Amino acid sequence: MKKLLAFVLLASVVLATPAFAADPVVGTWKLNVAKSKLAAGSALSAGSRTYRESNGTYTLKQSVTTADGKTTSSTAKYRDGVEVKQPAGSVADSVIAKKVDAATWDFDLKKDGKVAGHVHRTVSADGNTLTIQQSGARLGGGKGEETLVFDRQ
Repeated sequence: MKKLLAFVLLASVVLATPAFAADPVVGTWKLNVAKSKLAAGSALSAGSRTYRESNGTYTLKQSVTTADGKTTSSTAKYRDGVEVKQPAGSVADSVIAKKVDAATWDFDLKKDGKVAGHVHRTVSADGNTLTIQQSGARLGGGKGEETLVFDRQ
């Protein structure tokens, strides 16, 4: 009986470990416009991000809607420490991602071989708030500095 109990306990720890190790950004997020600090001239009225991870490669599907109702969507892929080419029409030709800690990543966005923007992304300790600080090229168009705040959905 003791061996069975020990086996069940060990199995539950091993099977639960991936759930605890998952990157806290994985999931769907909705832009909180009221808490965000938009760049000058930016008029975002809505936005969303969905992150997925598979074997260390992340996929981000994002969209933003401007005050005039125009929606821009894009997909980006990234991997820690690797320069990853992005789909045609993206804000950047390639992205270099660096995992700072379990909740924080930094990204350099490259266009024509030069850094065109930088993104610092952090998930709050409670896992419910995603903060994106970006400078340079922006998904909504133009350039500038802004802080976008997202709520977990």
